[in-house]
Amino acid sequence: MSFTFRDEAPGDEDAIFALTRDAFDGMPYADGSEPYIVDALRRDGDLTLSMVAFDEDGLAGHVAFSPLIAGDQREDWYGLGPISVRKDVQRRGLGRALVNQGLERLRAIGARGCALIGDPNVYRGSGFIGDGRLSYQDLDRRFVQRIVFSGRAPAGELVFAPGFEAKPG
Repeated sequence: MSFTFRDEAPGDEDAIFALTRDAFDGMPYADGSEPYIVDALRRDGDLTLSMVAFDEDGLAGHVAFSPLIAGDQREDWYGLGPISVRKDVQRRGLGRALVNQGLERLRAIGARGCALIGDPNVYRGSGFIGDGRLSYQDLDRRFVQRIVFSGRAPAGELVFAPGFEAKPG
């Protein structure tokens, strides 16, 4: 299976919303806010990097990166997510390819690092670690992960862009 990657372009918004809604539908960790988060990040100017992947059937994947505060590190840190992969192509490496391409782009713009909330078994392969130095609300710290591109590892609470407070409706 072959995928084509590019930055989000005007006109992709509705397809990204639908893909994100469908990809998270029925997932035990999802609350339905995910497509609204992407829209809010875009609206607020906090969608630093928005990449899409296409196959012969259309939009197959999307990943968003936005600024965040990583504990004691307030500048040049980014949050990964939401990331969405069409259900019929999940578990074929597309999510990891989107993440890895996005991380390379962040490095190229001088990012110091990236953080996320997610399954360590999924993101470890892209270099993320959850060593307990970062926290997010009352979540188990092993799900709060980061990758450092330059400088020291952050410590403290993650603060995501305001768009992450978006709710369905």
